[in-house]
Amino acid sequence: MNDMRATVAPGRLRQMQIYVTGAGGKRPAVPVAHDLLEQAAARKMTPQAAAYIIGGAGGEATMRANRAAFERRQIAPRVLRDVSSRDLSVTLFGRWHSAPILLAPVGVLEMVHPEADLAVARAAAAEGVGYVFSNQASMPMERAAGAIGNASRWFQLYWSSDDDFVRSVVGRAERCGCEAIVVTLDTTLLGWRPRDLDMAYLPFLRGLGLAQYLSDPVFRTKIPASPPDTGVKPAGLDIVSTALSLRRKGKEFGLSMQQMRAAVAHFTATYSRPDLNWSDIARLRGMTKLPILLKGIRHADDARLAREHGVDGIVVSNHGGRQVDGEIATLDALPAVVAAAGGLPVLLDSGIRSGSDVAKALALGAAAVLVGRPYVYGLALAGETGVREVIRNIVAEFDLTLALAGLTRASDLDTSLFAG
Repeated sequence: MNDMRATVAPGRLRQMQIYVTGAGGKRPAVPVAHDLLEQAAARKMTPQAAAYIIGGAGGEATMRANRAAFERRQIAPRVLRDVSSRDLSVTLFGRWHSAPILLAPVGVLEMVHPEADLAVARAAAAEGVGYVFSNQASMPMERAAGAIGNASRWFQLYWSSDDDFVRSVVGRAERCGCEAIVVTLDTTLLGWRPRDLDMAYLPFLRGLGLAQYLSDPVFRTKIPASPPDTGVKPAGLDIVSTALSLRRKGKEFGLSMQQMRAAVAHFTATYSRPDLNWSDIARLRGMTKLPILLKGIRHADDARLAREHGVDGIVVSNHGGRQVDGEIATLDALPAVVAAAGGLPVLLDSGIRSGSDVAKALALGAAAVLVGRPYVYGLALAGETGVREVIRNIVAEFDLTLALAGLTRASDLDTSLFAG
C-alpha cells in the first residue's frame, strides 16, 4: 500500500482502491457522493446530534449561499498539456503539507462517535493532513496530540472571559506541539439555531464538549463549590439524561456530580467574550510565540485591520452557516479578503464538500482550506476508517480536478481556471 502511494497519484490510487476491492464485492465504508454521505450520517446520529452537526443559523440561508457560491463558479478545463505528474503540496508557516487541506475544528464529536477527537487525530496522522484541535473538544488536546503522530496540528481558541484560562490553554497548545493558534471570532455569542432550539438541547449543559476545560488546571481551580441557583430546572426525562451524562463526565475527569454541575455553570458564565476587540490581539501575542490566525474574517476592512495588528494569517469563515442567517458566502468574500490581506496566508472554511471545491477556493486566492462536516459524517458512520475515506476522497478528487483542468501544481491555480 505504501509503495503504491509513492508511485501512484492520489486520484488514481483512490479509484483503484475502490474499484479493485469492489470487484471482490466490497463497497466503500462511507458514501462517496456528499449528499448520500450526509443522509447516511443523519440516519446514524441521534436527532440531537444531527440537529447540532447538520443544522445552521435561522432559515439556513447562509448554508445554502455557501454551496451556491461554489456552484456558480464554473471550471474551463485546458487540454493537450502534460499532466502525468502532479504536485498538490503547499507550505504553511514553514510546514510542508502534502495537500492544501486541513481538518477544521469541530466540537462535541462524542455526539457522533465514542472515539471522537482521537479517531479524527489518528485518521489525520494516517492520511498526512493537518488537524485543528477544537476548543470544544471531547478529548483533551494532549490525548489528541498523542494520537496524531508527526502530522501538523493547530489549536482553535474561543477567547474566554477568563484570561487566566486563555493563558493556560494556549500554553498547553504550545507544549503539545500545536503549530498555530486559530482565534475564532464569529462565535462571541451563540447564533440563533432553530434545530437545536426545537430540540431544547445544548450539549455543553450536559458536560459534553468540555474536555479542554475539565482537564485544565486553571479552570479546575475556579470551579465554584456549588452551582449557582439559576431558578431554571430541567424537567421530566431531561433530569435523568442530564444527570447520567454529567455523572459519566465527572467520572472521566475525577469530579463529583456537584462539581460537574458547578463546572458547567462556570463554563457557561465564562466561555465567550462579547467585548473582544482589536486591542486584545496584542495581548494574545504576549501569551504565545506561535503564529496567530483570525478565523471568521468576511470583510475586506477586517482583513486590513488584521494585517495592521500583526496577525500571521486569516481564515475566511462563516462558521459553516451556523451563526448569522443571510450573510455572505465565504467563497464570495474570499477575493476581497485576499486582496486586502496584503500577502498574509488566507485559508477558506465553510462549504467545502469536494475536491472540486478545493480547486475553486485555491483559484480565488486561498492558500488552503478547512474541511468540517464531511469528515464528521465519516466519523459518525465508520469512526477512524470513515474519516480516512472522506479525506482520501476529497484529496483524490482534487488531484483529478487539477489534472483534468490541465494543471500540474496546486500553486498554479488562479482565476484562469474559470470560464469567462
